[in-house]
Amino acid sequence: MHLTVFGATGGTGRLVVEQALDAGHEVRAVVRTPGGLTLDHENLHVLQADVFEPASLGPALDGADAVISALGARDRKHTGRVCERGIGSVLTAMDKAGVRRIVAVSAQPVLRSGEGEPFWFHKTVTPVVRAIYRNIYADLAEMEKLLARSDTEWTVVRPPYLTDKPGTGQYRTALEANVAGSSLTRADLAKALLDTLTERSTIRHALGVTGA
Repeated sequence: MHLTVFGATGGTGRLVVEQALDAGHEVRAVVRTPGGLTLDHENLHVLQADVFEPASLGPALDGADAVISALGARDRKHTGRVCERGIGSVLTAMDKAGVRRIVAVSAQPVLRSGEGEPFWFHKTVTPVVRAIYRNIYADLAEMEKLLARSDTEWTVVRPPYLTDKPGTGQYRTALEANVAGSSLTRADLAKALLDTLTERSTIRHALGVTGA
C-alpha cells in the first residue's frame, strides 16, 4: 500500500511511519522542515510541505492509496487550530488527487456523551481533563466535523492518555463509543491506525481505542 503520513515527526506519527515500513508499505512522510525525520529506508520518501497549504501537498498525495493523520497541537493553551486547519487542507488536496481513504487521530474526550465510559469516570475525571485541554479538544471536534462533512472514506480514532512505554501489540476498540481504560501506548495507537485502514466497517465512524 502507498501511504501518506501527516504529523510524521510527532511521537505517534514517527511510529506510524516505522511500523508501516516494517509491514512493507511504501510511505510518504510529510514534514514541515528538512531533517525533521531521520529515518532511512528504501520505501520511505520524506517530503517537505506546508500542511496548511493544499497546493503544496499534491506530490505527497499523487498515487497514494490512503492517508494517516497524526496531526496534533504541541501546546495545550494555543493550538492554532492545527488539526482543523490541517485536515481542511488535507481534504482539499485529497479531493484534487482522487484519494479517498483517511484515518485521523482524535481523542477520547471529544465524545461528549461518554458512551462506553464508566459512569464515575465520565462524571469526575473526564470533565477535569476536558477543562484542562479544552483548546485541544475543541480543535479536534472541529476537525471531526470537517471529516464528517466530506465525502471521503474517513475514520477518526479516539485514544485516551498516550504513553511512550513499549507497545504490547494489543488494544481494544469500540465503534462510536469510548473504551474503559486510562491509557494507551503510542506504539499500540500506531498499530491501531494502520490496522484501521483496511477495516471497512469503520468507514465514516469514530473508533474508541485503549490498551488491552
